[in-house]
Amino acid sequence: MIQQVLSDRWHCVPAILSLSLSLGLVLTGIGPGTVCAADDIVAAGATLVQLAEGFEFTEGPACDAEGHVLFTDQPNDRILKWSVDGKLSTYKQPCGRANGLCFDQDGNLWACADEKNELWCIRPDGTVQVVVKDYEGKLLNGPNDLWVRPDRGIYFTDPFYQRDYWQRGPAEQPVQGVYYLTPDRQKLTRVIDDLQQPNGIIGTPDGKTLYVADIRAGKTYAYDIQAEGTLTNKRLFCELGSDGMTIDNEGNVYLTGRGVTVFDPRGTRIRTIPIDTGWTANVCFGGKDRHTLFITAQKQLFALQMRVHGVDSQ
Repeated sequence: MIQQVLSDRWHCVPAILSLSLSLGLVLTGIGPGTVCAADDIVAAGATLVQLAEGFEFTEGPACDAEGHVLFTDQPNDRILKWSVDGKLSTYKQPCGRANGLCFDQDGNLWACADEKNELWCIRPDGTVQVVVKDYEGKLLNGPNDLWVRPDRGIYFTDPFYQRDYWQRGPAEQPVQGVYYLTPDRQKLTRVIDDLQQPNGIIGTPDGKTLYVADIRAGKTYAYDIQAEGTLTNKRLFCELGSDGMTIDNEGNVYLTGRGVTVFDPRGTRIRTIPIDTGWTANVCFGGKDRHTLFITAQKQLFALQMRVHGVDSQ
């Protein structure tokens, strides 16, 4: 897949000057229709803004309770923080080659630690607990993206992308699956085993619906979430896969890859946000009011003001 090809070209370079949103550096418009109808999800007259550049491959944005956005520069093995006052800093380095991130209700940052195929819980004080390191005694493929549901249960995707920093053989798991970790962190279950390469994942804030993108198949599916963690009523949501995903307060689902593509809750495409960088990895809502869409795209971090707002960490 495209992300794997990109990963083969990763090499370490320092980040260069970050650019504050408050300075209003315009990268590009969002195409025809920037000034849109009142019900457009993008804020009237909004323009895509480049916040920072000079990374190797940005991923995994997640928003904390104050509105700060954390994201990863995976090849450089670091988690960065874009603060609500427009400052960029390093949050944690090294970070287990973290990929997808998500905050839980207690302020813990959960990270798909790709270096050793683990799931980490990073406490507010910075200490790390390795919560998941295998499944049935075998290494996971490589946890990629995750979502924490309202009762603190966690779903995460486990595709296989061969990394040049791994000292391991081929995949040990028989499938590229999706897993569920119970709120007490005592039981890990594979809940999806029939997708080609699951990647992006997001759930609704009521905890009733889970969206999972099969990036290799070019499809995204919706599932009904059961109390014990199992998933039922698999159905095609849209004919598009995704690297990362988010959801807004109106139930619209945001998919990434070639820019950002937005679908309403019925699976109807309602918006495209072009990002001229070749590959858009992930998105989340952030800022004090959660009305800013943060977009990680290869070597850059972008933002776009929205009429709608985010509903959780991602």
